[in-house]
Amino acid sequence: MMRRAFPRTVPVLAGYLFLGIAYGISMKENGFGVGWALLISAVVYGGSMQFALISQLSQPFSPLTVALMTLLIHARHIFYGLSMLDKYEGTGRWKPYLIFALSDETYSLVVEGAPEDLREEERGAWYAAVSALDRAYWLTGTVMGGLLGALLPLSLLTGIDFAMTALFTVILTEQSMDAVKAVREGRMTRFDALFPPLLGALATLVSLLLVGTGSFLLLSMGLMLCMFLLRYVTQPAGERGRSA
Repeated sequence: MMRRAFPRTVPVLAGYLFLGIAYGISMKENGFGVGWALLISAVVYGGSMQFALISQLSQPFSPLTVALMTLLIHARHIFYGLSMLDKYEGTGRWKPYLIFALSDETYSLVVEGAPEDLREEERGAWYAAVSALDRAYWLTGTVMGGLLGALLPLSLLTGIDFAMTALFTVILTEQSMDAVKAVREGRMTRFDALFPPLLGALATLVSLLLVGTGSFLLLSMGLMLCMFLLRYVTQPAGERGRSA
């Protein structure tokens, strides 16, 4: 089943290896060896949270702060899980692993369902193969990054931790282009298109001014969540689905 699932996961392979390497190097730059990087990648398995966790591990540790940050950063997985209830139904012994290994990229691969020629009892194994391959790519990249961080001079690795920022910059650019297209086609108002990026920029700026660089992430995400909820509950019922 791994051989059958591999072609579907090739795009994830390219992305996860690079980001995993960046994560492993960043961990090494902050004093954590390959073992710690691999352990966190195996247990946490959440790229954006793992990068955010590096700074938390480098200062006095606050379990409550980390728990709240994890909830805010990965709250989207609640909705991922709800949309996968039907597809993961009947997957038997594979279901606990499928739930654990559902990352953003894995979701994009399995949300379309298993190949039509698979028997019903084979669907769980196929989903598990896709999930396991994606996770293996991330773990492999982490180990490679940790080893590179130990072998190469730190002067050559400066700026590698910008990889996750660069990724989200690309995502923001693509979503902005989609929003512009939607506005031109009349499927979205200008306010709906501008609200998310402006809110993100304003919440981040306010948080930086209030609490500084050490704790701004948790506050800014909390502010954005509150504003999105406020906007949702104040919209007329008929407009909620359209703006979402």
